[in-house]
Amino acid sequence: MAPQDFSEQDRQKAFARAIATLKAEGEAVLALCDRIDESFGKAVELVLGCKGRLVVTGMGKSGAIGRKLAGTFSSTGTPSLFLHPAEGIHGDLGMVTGSDVVLAISNSGESEEIASILPAIGRIGAKLIAMVGRLECTLASYADVVLDTSVECEACPLGLAPTTSTTVQLALGDALALAVMEARRFTHEDYALFHPGGALGRRLLLKVSDVMRTGSEMAVVKADVVLRDVLFAITRAGAGAACVVDDDGKLLGIITDGDVRRALLNDEKALGKLASEVMIPGPRTIAPDRLATEGLRKMEGPPKQIGEMPVLADGKPVGMLMLKDLVAAGIV
Repeated sequence: MAPQDFSEQDRQKAFARAIATLKAEGEAVLALCDRIDESFGKAVELVLGCKGRLVVTGMGKSGAIGRKLAGTFSSTGTPSLFLHPAEGIHGDLGMVTGSDVVLAISNSGESEEIASILPAIGRIGAKLIAMVGRLECTLASYADVVLDTSVECEACPLGLAPTTSTTVQLALGDALALAVMEARRFTHEDYALFHPGGALGRRLLLKVSDVMRTGSEMAVVKADVVLRDVLFAITRAGAGAACVVDDDGKLLGIITDGDVRRALLNDEKALGKLASEVMIPGPRTIAPDRLATEGLRKMEGPPKQIGEMPVLADGKPVGMLMLKDLVAAGIV
């Protein structure tokens, strides 16, 4: 039961416990660096060469870690699933094939539910990677590769609740997943393929061509057009700027509606000036096949943020990228 009053002394004890927990778990994770040896290399090879799926299993808190790791492997290029060992002994072992690799996680290495499915995994022909806190255990004796996740003690002040041990399991599992990912030469595009939804998918998949304005929604004028007609072109397109091109359609510069206003403030007869006299030459541009996020970086970059940017193909404007469209698309 919680105490009725949380005193200052209680608060300081809580702070001390938090610091002790973080130190204990941090030191245990760092100690894993000395265990990255040939066994870890063999585990990477097994997962990398797996023709089926990586089947992760674990009981209790180790099972919770296993579920997370199955998700991490799946999202980084290794088809993976979680098998609950208690369900495994009642038929779910049917999801395991001889082409699979099983990653079994247990601090003691003696979990009854896991021990019960080990002989069947061997008969099925799946390779077995054991992640254990004790090297002399039943699980390790069945394994093709054993990864040592032993810890000196749990961070729990009672020494009972799985804390340091599960943190170490998670850290070593992540290390294995990322080592395999890198060995696969897994790319940003591959990652995006498995994360098509939400802001992450949009940032990794959306290209400039998907967001840019084209056709009647972009304003393009010749260099010898007067500023009045440039303003009309911007208005018709519902845009914020016009691309100024030469007779071959190549981009010369850009005129924004802000440029028009400033020109009028300086000279009330400015509407009669030629576009070439008012345009900003050599504006920032981007190609249509670039990621929209790259377009955003260019638009926000120095010397100042801009709201519109021409999209060029062979030097000719084929679209206009607008900051407000990037915001609407969820890129920002």
